[in-house]
Amino acid sequence: MEIPLKKAKLIKRYKRFLADITLEDHSECTIHVANTGAMTGCAEPNDLVWYSTSDNLKRKYPFSWELTQTQDKHFICVNTIRANQLTEQALLKGTITELQDFTSLSREVKYGDENSKIDFHLTDKSGRETYIEVKSVTLLTANQGYFPDAVTLRGQKHLRELMAIAAQGHRAVLLFAVLHSGINDVKPAEHIDINYAKLLREASQQGVEIIAYKAKFKKEQHNFNIFLADKVPVII
Repeated sequence: MEIPLKKAKLIKRYKRFLADITLEDHSECTIHVANTGAMTGCAEPNDLVWYSTSDNLKRKYPFSWELTQTQDKHFICVNTIRANQLTEQALLKGTITELQDFTSLSREVKYGDENSKIDFHLTDKSGRETYIEVKSVTLLTANQGYFPDAVTLRGQKHLRELMAIAAQGHRAVLLFAVLHSGINDVKPAEHIDINYAKLLREASQQGVEIIAYKAKFKKEQHNFNIFLADKVPVII
């Protein structure tokens, strides 16, 4: 995925969906933040912000925060919308070796007993169905990647739904899209959401496949090329 981006310096993030930045001409402005999480370690004052620009005249804030470049030189994709886009790109390219040879791909399919939508639904030649839930991983603490970065009741619900899918004989997959260049493996953040950690272990025991693929970030002139590339361990 190639995205044209410009850089700025972060002043602060606030009200979840807004951040103030200093542009290269030293003026200040407010940008949109497509991320509902805590963004721990992803939004420190004076970090570099790489932002995209929308030509939609109806938008109050035309700039969107896409990447953080930390003072440790790590790149982090903070726009959570990108996780599904990058996953779809990887699926179609055959990058994710566990999820190949499908004949159809659908997005945002309703399923389950808790009124959920699965991120991706695949079918293969035999008619076997695969349900894929995607989660964006950006929390790095003491050289360890974690998910989630805040208590997630929605994430807990998705694990229950995936376990039910597996019990019905379908293939259920939880895919961690690692969008932080400094993260090399993923663990459940038991210190943040103990219930999610317990459910993740239970899901693994109940046949839910749990995998993680890490993004690469390549700056090419005025664009960034971002793509899922390498499988990394999930430490249950």
